[in-house]
Amino acid sequence: MILQSFDLTGKTALVTGCKRGIGMGMAVALAEAGADVIGVSASLEKEGSEVEKAVKALGRKFYGYQCDLGNREALYAFIKEVTEKHPVTDILVNNAGTIMRKPAAEHPDEYWDEVININLNAQFILTREIGKGMITRGSGKIIFTASLLTFQGGINVPGYAASKGAVGSLVKAFSNEWAGKGVNVNAIAPGYIATDNTAALRADEKRSASILERIPAGRWGEPADFKGPTVFLASAASDYVHGTILTVDGGWMGR
Repeated sequence: MILQSFDLTGKTALVTGCKRGIGMGMAVALAEAGADVIGVSASLEKEGSEVEKAVKALGRKFYGYQCDLGNREALYAFIKEVTEKHPVTDILVNNAGTIMRKPAAEHPDEYWDEVININLNAQFILTREIGKGMITRGSGKIIFTASLLTFQGGINVPGYAASKGAVGSLVKAFSNEWAGKGVNVNAIAPGYIATDNTAALRADEKRSASILERIPAGRWGEPADFKGPTVFLASAASDYVHGTILTVDGGWMGR
C-alpha cells in the first residue's frame, strides 16, 4: 500500500530551528507520520516548548536542546551530546537559519559572518557528522531548507542569498557522494511564507502587494504547507529522489 511508504513509525528525526515557523511545522509533521523528534534551536526551552507540547500530544517522544549553531564550539558540543544520547538519527532536517538585511555596499562583516556560519557552515558540519552514522547503516534522509534565493539574488540580503545559493550546491555535492550509500539528500525551497523572517516584508504594504501579485496561488504560504513535502522527503516514498530542490512557493518559480 502506497500510504505505508510514508509511515515514519520507529524513526528518529533531528530538526534544527524547530521552535516556530517552518521548522515547527516540519517537526510536527514528522511526529504526525510516526517519528520521534530531537529538536534544537538557539532559544528553545529545554522543557515545555510549544513544539514539544505538539509532538507529545501526538504520542511521540521529544528531546529538546538549546544551541547557538553559529558558535562552532557549541555546535560540536551539541553534536557530541546528541550522538551519545541518540546513537541513531534516521532523518536530519537542516532548517535553522537567519537573515540580516542591509544593502550590499553597507553590509558589514559581522552580518555576513553570522549568516554564513548559521545558514551554511553549521549545516555542512551537522550533515557531515550525522551523515557518518547514516552511511554506516546504509540508510538515512537529509533535508535542507533552501530558499527562492537559492535561485535568485534578492534585495538587501547578500549574505543570505550567498548562503542559500551555496546550500543548493551543497545538497547536490552530498547527494553525488551519498546516493549510492543509501542516504537521500534533498532540499525544500520555501517561497514567501508568513513567518518571523518575512515580518518586515509583510509590514511593507507596497512590497507585500507586489509579492502577492507575483504568486499564482495568491497568498503567503503557511508552515503547514511544508508538512506533506517534509514527510515525503523523509520517508521511503522518496527513496529514488536525490539531489532535488523542491520548491514550495505557491507557483512563484513556475512564473
